[in-house]
Amino acid sequence: MIELVDTYWLYFLVGQYPHGPLGGLALTVILATLGLVLALPLGVLLGLARFSPRAGLRRPVTAWVWVVRGTPLLMVVFWAYFFLPTVTGHKTDQFWTMLMALIVFDAAYLAEIVHAGLQALPRGQLQASMSLGMTRSQALRSVLLPQALRHMLPSLINQFVATIKETSLGTIIGLSELSFIANQINAQVLVKPVEIYLTLALSYFVMCFGLTRVARLAERRLAS
Repeated sequence: MIELVDTYWLYFLVGQYPHGPLGGLALTVILATLGLVLALPLGVLLGLARFSPRAGLRRPVTAWVWVVRGTPLLMVVFWAYFFLPTVTGHKTDQFWTMLMALIVFDAAYLAEIVHAGLQALPRGQLQASMSLGMTRSQALRSVLLPQALRHMLPSLINQFVATIKETSLGTIIGLSELSFIANQINAQVLVKPVEIYLTLALSYFVMCFGLTRVARLAERRLAS
């Protein structure tokens, strides 16, 4: 395994970069980070809509969230990669396809996190804020949402862990993320699949376990 890592470590980390497209571990981290960061504003808006007393707003958003949450991410990736080009007439590359799929998928899960965070707050806070002259939107923006986001931090970190693992589906459409690079190395070496995929598993474990520990630390600090 040491010889394998010594030979392919740079390819494993960044793919063909700088002589080709960025890939490997670096692309996985960038894709997961962008997916979660760009999905967060949409998830907050959807979560606020789920918390709205207006049924005309709440029900369509709730239905959309349930549909996305009930659909495998692989299907969302296929829709983005094969269906959208037939509708728009423009084919997106693998990176943007996977990023759009992650944003749509993560936004639905983040909407539920935001909705649960708002519901966990005492309802008297909303009533007290409105009794002081605030509108409902002002109370949500200035009083409830900051508290909810603070308590949602561990859940957001856990969603980041899930997003890192979800990027591995990019290999289905030829995206040169971490799993794809491992498959490429295995195709070149042929005789060391155990070592290659063990290294791949350890890479995911280190990233996800480290973030899980950060989430646990955040939970303890919020509880204290």
